Amino acid sequence: MQKIILTTLNSRFTHTSIALRYLYANLKELQDDAEIIEFSINDALQSVAEKLLKNSPNIIGIGVYIWNVTEVSELIHIIKKVSPETTIVLGGPEVSHEPFRVNLKSADYIIQGEGDLAFYNLCKNILNNNKPQDKIIKMSMPSLKNVKLPYKYYTDDDIKNRYLYVEASRGCPFECEFCLSSMDEKVRAFNLDELLKEFEVLWMRGARNFKFIDRTFNLNMKTANKLLDFFLAKKPPYFAHFEVIPDHFPDSIKEKIAQFPHGALQLEIGIQTLNLEIANNISRQLKLDKIKENIRFLEQETEAHIHLDLIVGLPGESLQSFGANLDELVSLSSCEIQIGILKKLSGTYINRHDIEFGMVYSDIPPYDILKNSQLSFNDIQIMKRFSRFWDLTYNSGNFKQSVKLIWQQQSVFENFYAFSIWTYTQTDSTYKISLMRLGELLFTYLCEIKDLSAQMVAKEMLEDMMKLKGRAVPSYLKPYAKDLHVDNKHGTSGFNKRQQ
Repeated sequence: MQKIILTTLNSRFTHTSIALRYLYANLKELQDDAEIIEFSINDALQSVAEKLLKNSPNIIGIGVYIWNVTEVSELIHIIKKVSPETTIVLGGPEVSHEPFRVNLKSADYIIQGEGDLAFYNLCKNILNNNKPQDKIIKMSMPSLKNVKLPYKYYTDDDIKNRYLYVEASRGCPFECEFCLSSMDEKVRAFNLDELLKEFEVLWMRGARNFKFIDRTFNLNMKTANKLLDFFLAKKPPYFAHFEVIPDHFPDSIKEKIAQFPHGALQLEIGIQTLNLEIANNISRQLKLDKIKENIRFLEQETEAHIHLDLIVGLPGESLQSFGANLDELVSLSSCEIQIGILKKLSGTYINRHDIEFGMVYSDIPPYDILKNSQLSFNDIQIMKRFSRFWDLTYNSGNFKQSVKLIWQQQSVFENFYAFSIWTYTQTDSTYKISLMRLGELLFTYLCEIKDLSAQMVAKEMLEDMMKLKGRAVPSYLKPYAKDLHVDNKHGTSGFNKRQQ
């Protein structure tokens, strides 16, 4: 019988929970009676409960996040109906700050803060019939020197089929008011030599996908250089993901980033806004010249995949300001630009703007903004659809060049805004749109609404869509494809000179 079950509902099957493995790694003598069982939010919750209760555990610890809190609430309800004697312990970002906006009252205990060591102490007390009286256990941050690393508890199946989440540090030195990381008092680092030994073991076991969850990878140059050296010493293929500060790329880092081969390195850069006034509203530091210089460097001199973030709905930011941000980023780089909608997370300081800027949020996860003094509810809805269609066309890479025909040296935002509104009138949905259907919509819009030459549009779209080997020519493009030739070796396409 396993006395302790550690579980969570990941957002996807390909994800793993580093938090559960930290808890397991630090269970000491209780580890022999513990087990990790992971699920995804798409799993049937009664089946999840059945599997968790199969061996009648004493304690079930559940990791709670913004993407699974609704499902966790239902899961707790089922477990307590079937097995009321089972003790349920919650932890994670979604329960570490109040108010709780989802009903979690049926849980027995909630650990607020980093529970690496606290969970062990709580389980020991529960199993020894020395249950704490207080339901909520508030934890100060433990010394990372006392926290055992979790990486050997990734299974061979995890290594083969899923992303491995790793970290070299915790915390963030910045105070961006929409982010939970701004609540941390300081940045704390793990022992780098010990960490690299663990990564070497993972590598020898076959691990090739490493996603660093550090908020500030390139804050400490010594650490950043050693981590980059670790991967540069390895033979591709591999994939390493880092979240980086956009204005801090000294030459030593630039030189190393430039050495990574295509597909090996992904850098996520949280821009959020390029408007200095708006950045000041949310206590975000911006060094615009450095940010632009570094984005140009990454675009022009490296093979790194870049992922930039912008947020809709920041206090005081109009659609025109957001549009200027998007136009600027597209002019700097052809990389992926993720457009997110502002969320009000419990515990963050973003709530101080509620009255001045008329900020109104949903109390249902993911707690996104509904309207403010600059953006109406209708504006927000339009921008949610804008974001979705931007992902499907621009970020997907399926229409790398042809999507740019929408704006043709004019405002990216204004022209794509019109395209997204038109597309929604055709689909009445932003989901379950096939690639074939989406391509046909883009072709129709460019030819009929933008009044571009069908021959020229078809040429660009075929160049884009036929780059992947094995793709069939879509029916709406077949009349224009007779002069298309495909390089089967490289999966690339082109046209005979007479058609060009």
